[in-house]
Amino acid sequence: MQLDPLLTAVGALALLVATFSAYMRRLPLSGPLVALLTGVVLGPAVLDVLRLPVLPEGHRGVHELCRVLLAVSVMAVALRYPVHDVRSKVKPVALLVAVAMPLMALSTAGVAAVTLGAGLGVAVLLGAALCPTDPVLASSVVTGDLAEQSVPARTRQMLSLESGSNDGLAVPLVIGALAIAGPLTGGQALGEALWQVCAAVAVGVASGWVAGRATRIGERSGAMEPGPLLVFTLLLALLVLGVAGLLGAGGVLAVFVSGLTFNATSSVGERVKEAEADEAVNRFAVLPLFVIFGAMLPWEQWRRLGWQGLLFLIAVLLLRRLPVLLLLKRPLALRWRDAVFLGWFGPIGVSALLYLTLEAHRLTPDPRLFAAGALAVAGSTLAHGLTSSPGTYIYRRAAT
Repeated sequence: MQLDPLLTAVGALALLVATFSAYMRRLPLSGPLVALLTGVVLGPAVLDVLRLPVLPEGHRGVHELCRVLLAVSVMAVALRYPVHDVRSKVKPVALLVAVAMPLMALSTAGVAAVTLGAGLGVAVLLGAALCPTDPVLASSVVTGDLAEQSVPARTRQMLSLESGSNDGLAVPLVIGALAIAGPLTGGQALGEALWQVCAAVAVGVASGWVAGRATRIGERSGAMEPGPLLVFTLLLALLVLGVAGLLGAGGVLAVFVSGLTFNATSSVGERVKEAEADEAVNRFAVLPLFVIFGAMLPWEQWRRLGWQGLLFLIAVLLLRRLPVLLLLKRPLALRWRDAVFLGWFGPIGVSALLYLTLEAHRLTPDPRLFAAGALAVAGSTLAHGLTSSPGTYIYRRAAT
């Protein structure tokens, strides 16, 4: 990888985003979208400054970068709200994860089969990889003054907690898809899925409880200084991600559970400080990945998909999530505008790249699978990046 051009591009972009962050919150422009466009311009499609392998080549490096970024992101989600707000959203979030996410996987697989003519294996792999709601892209419509002034707390909290939890809980769907498309048997897939989820929960609860107790003891004794406290949860996220990886557990889920447990066992003052620190890190940590992704886009494979690829993208954006949320409007106790808002703003992003690269690692990389998956991620980044601010304004006007 060409490190110096990448560092230059990411550093300049981060300074630009930091300088104009308040304006960007009001414009139809998100940080990930700007980073994606920067990668496209610097990549082989335009200037050819960043010469990176086209996806799915180099998928292992992208996979590890996605793991780290998602760990930081879901930790920020876990610390974003007080414990009593999290507890009050358990039922709707459980419904979104247990019912809505499988339905989204099924609808995406159906769209892939109809629009691309994909076989069963490719269709279910796409459905499983693209079904999670991405916490990195979703943060643009749930954080900041505009979102807090326009969108009710319940709606924002549901979207945040869903995006934090379903990234890790999509593992059983992905493993099931690997069993259908690959050599895994049903028993092997079930055993692996149970281990990844159960071990992740155990690691997350234990690490979060120990970390929460440690910060309380350190605060009371005066042993912990403000500087280390601000990066404590970032280091905790990396620690839990590493331990989960050593155990073969679901790392992203383990980090989210650890963050929730830490939120419940540490003081409220600590939670607020950590949430602010993690949100700041989360906002800028995403930039390198999307610059790299923009430079690795499979333009030739997209050309081969032709109009079928465009039809697939439009159908995924419109049919993957929106009909499911409208169907669950009453069980989730949503008004029409909230159901439409949540149905549209369920972006496809880093979590989809994580599972697409995982599938490529476990199976022989399928260029058609990766082309369609990368198209969905890039299209969602563009569509949701352009509509985040206008969508929030429209929601506010509809509410008044």
